[in-house]
Amino acid sequence: MKIIRDSSHLSGDAARLAQWIKEARHIVFFGGAGVSTESGVPDFRSEKGLYQAVEAYGYPPETILSRSFFLQHPEVFFKYYFEQILYPDALPNRAHTALAELESRGLDVTVVTQNIDGLHQLGGSKAVIELHGTVHENYCVRCGEKYDLSFILAAQGAIPKCLKCHGTVRPDVVLYEEPLKGEVIQAAAEAVDQADLLIVGGTSLVVYPAAGLVRGYSGGRLVLVNKSTTPLDNKADLVIQDNVAVVLDDVAALCFEQ
Repeated sequence: MKIIRDSSHLSGDAARLAQWIKEARHIVFFGGAGVSTESGVPDFRSEKGLYQAVEAYGYPPETILSRSFFLQHPEVFFKYYFEQILYPDALPNRAHTALAELESRGLDVTVVTQNIDGLHQLGGSKAVIELHGTVHENYCVRCGEKYDLSFILAAQGAIPKCLKCHGTVRPDVVLYEEPLKGEVIQAAAEAVDQADLLIVGGTSLVVYPAAGLVRGYSGGRLVLVNKSTTPLDNKADLVIQDNVAVVLDDVAALCFEQ
């Protein structure tokens, strides 16, 4: 394992990762909030996000984004969701586009993401597994009618109501106190199991059960790209402590140098 603490020494390790990518048969990128923050989507689990939520809404994010809170206080839930979770104008950054380019060039790249913003697909990736769902899919809790993001945005933070039965329309995202969907976690586990190169980026690997997918990995090379340390640094074949968007952009460019 080699830990890089100074980005000025990145080039050698970017070249190493690029070579590993070219050698790999099945690549999985496992991404967290640090991927989306580069697009201006804040991490609500950060100290700043926690402080802002308590100051503005009276509760921490984990409470507001829980199933029980959604059922008991839908007005506050949707106000917070509209103001702090939805960023419809966010655009893919270099991390998203680099992964999409690798896939478009014929490499077998599956993205497993903890983010719900849909930026990987917007950036061009096709093989994306969204562990926690997506803001782009919503449904009526009463009749199951489906709605897109524009319907939620039109409610302007009020409780969105189904046009058919007037039931509450909720985002198809996994709230606290809810399990991950069985078919989604199974698909992610199978992808990770089959990978001979697992690149983990923009996550501190403290959110379970998602982090358990990485902890149990033993199928090949493990690379961690994160600004801070993670609990699995000692298990990795390569650790790069840097901006995930910068690293992936550099690596993608190196992969296709003539």
